[in-house]
Formats: sequence, C-alpha cells, structure tokens
Amino acid sequence: MPKNSPAFHFPEDLLDAQAALLETRAVCEEYAQSLPWSAEPMPGWEGEKQLHSGFRSGKADSPGYTDEQAAEVARFRARLVELSATVSTHPYWATLDEGVVAARMALKHAHEQPAEA
Repeated sequence: MPKNSPAFHFPEDLLDAQAALLETRAVCEEYAQSLPWSAEPMPGWEGEKQLHSGFRSGKADSPGYTDEQAAEVARFRARLVELSATVSTHPYWATLDEGVVAARMALKHAHEQPAEA
C-alpha cells in the first residue's frame, strides 16, 4: 500500500494515524450496523401507508444497547476522537506555508495513490 501523495511528503506517523482513523471508522460503522436502532429501550412504530406505493415504514421495538455494547461504542468514540486529534494537530501542518487544505484533503486519500515504480 503506497504511503504518500506525489504533491506532499507526509511523515510516516501522520500517515499511520490517518490509516488508523480510517480503519477505526470503518470498523465502528460496521459494528453500529449490528446494534439496535436506539441506544435506549424504545417502542417500535409503524408509519402511515404511502399513497401510491403502499409502502409502510416502521421499526420494531428496540431493546436498547447492552452494557457491553454501550462500552464498545464509547471505546470506539474515544479512539476516533484521539486519532482525529492526532491527525488534525500533527506538527506537519505547521510546516506548510500554503496549501494546508489541499494537503489535508490529499492525506485523506493518500492510501489510494498508485504504487510508485
């Protein structure tokens, strides 16, 4: 996996933090898909039948998150905040006189760059 953008020479620790941020976000989103729709126990609902399609929206009752699920969500959120702070406050950004926004955008996609020959 390539680790840098042609226009910018990001430090390895910044690239690693960005990669960890992307990976953690993906794992967190996947985990969230397995959770009940509400963190707290909530009754389900059924919407009105749609006029032309007959579709009826709704949700089943939500049991809420278990203590373990809530702890895992909190762990993911804390890690995402930590990694976001690491990336956004990295000393590298202070070394740029201009093009900081372009560099930040390039960092988000640095892992997608084709391998250098």
